[in-house]
Amino acid sequence: MSDPGATMIANLEAKTGRSLEQWVDLVHATDLTKHGVIMTHLKADHRLTHGYANLIALTALRAPDEPVGEDLVQAQYTGKEHLRPIYDAIVAAVNAFGDDVEVGPKKTSVSLRRAKQFALVTPATRTRVDLGINLKDKTPTDRLVAAGGMCSHKVAITDPTEIDNQVMDWLRTAYDQAGAAPRG
Repeated sequence: MSDPGATMIANLEAKTGRSLEQWVDLVHATDLTKHGVIMTHLKADHRLTHGYANLIALTALRAPDEPVGEDLVQAQYTGKEHLRPIYDAIVAAVNAFGDDVEVGPKKTSVSLRRAKQFALVTPATRTRVDLGINLKDKTPTDRLVAAGGMCSHKVAITDPTEIDNQVMDWLRTAYDQAGAAPRG
């Protein structure tokens, strides 16, 4: 499986006209030092998508030895390597929805975005990955439970075979509800 962070970095220059290094230099020239302020600046003044603004802000603020991209994902699954196939299967499945899926690794989770976040993959315990899904007007079930925070619902997954048609339907609905991402 390819590194989603590397794909995003590779596409950054083609979609925005600047490389990651050029964007980081631009951020450093502004003397902005807070993640949210940098994000707001990049989105408002440079019309970047949330995913690209987040990538640039994280890169600009991180220490030289701090993990980024695929390294963040690898760190999440250290000691939980048996759960990594769940993450890989989810990302492969949502990437098939369209070329506008943004995979945004963070320290403890991976955000799946379109114009806005539609899902969140978190290795919650040593035995379970929580798949957060943003679904409008969906009644919770025994399997699709109500969640707070960044997602309206979540599904506990302990094996890749649990990413069945029902889970894929929920993900596809959330993807559709998230709308198309703006370009650049």
